Amino acid sequence: MQLIVPGLYFVTGLPAGRVYVIEDPDGLTLIDASIPPAVGPILTQVQGLGRAARDVKRILITHGHPDHVGDLARLKRATGAQIAASAIDQPVIEGRAPIARPPLEKLRGPLKFRLPRTVLPAAAVDLPLQGGETLPVFGGLQVIPAPGHSPGHVAYWQPERRVLFCGDVLFNAPRLSLPPGFLTADMDENRRSARKLVDLQPAVVCFGHGRPLTADAAGVLRAFAARSGF
Repeated sequence: MQLIVPGLYFVTGLPAGRVYVIEDPDGLTLIDASIPPAVGPILTQVQGLGRAARDVKRILITHGHPDHVGDLARLKRATGAQIAASAIDQPVIEGRAPIARPPLEKLRGPLKFRLPRTVLPAAAVDLPLQGGETLPVFGGLQVIPAPGHSPGHVAYWQPERRVLFCGDVLFNAPRLSLPPGFLTADMDENRRSARKLVDLQPAVVCFGHGRPLTADAAGVLRAFAARSGF
């Protein structure tokens, strides 16, 4: 596990996607859940903090894609944690609806193809999020609707510490980019969400893919938005 800022870590050695760990007096909160076999490395590194699996009280999901919820059901069984996720993406996370795909006519270049219909293994959502909530995590974590990559994608924002969990609205793997078009339900909407997150002027940005940005994050995001035209 690697420290980002006091009370915030990311889990190392996962097969796909980032999982973040927030340490509060009442226990731990995870953001996202990677894919199998992530539960082992996550809980081993939680123990490295001197905590037990049952100290994980909440799992906050950014969106219903396999690399973010693939090991969610097993994590919930192992920890008993409450799962919070967008009400819009809830049917996908619970295995009741397929993942939303972009219209084929919107795609360009060599990756213009339709992915197969995908239904995720079911994981029950305990707290459906509408957007605008402030969760009792990390001194108050705001839920910000950030649709586009998935219809119900949300970001999480700590305004006093200016820490942003942007999910897959932006990638940093290996450099800043928008998410791949063939994996993004509505790229135009994702661009609008990216603009909204850039305008927050975060000091720290935690991505669903790639290393966190901790040095001049606001300036780096503004420059990227200017280059990318959003």
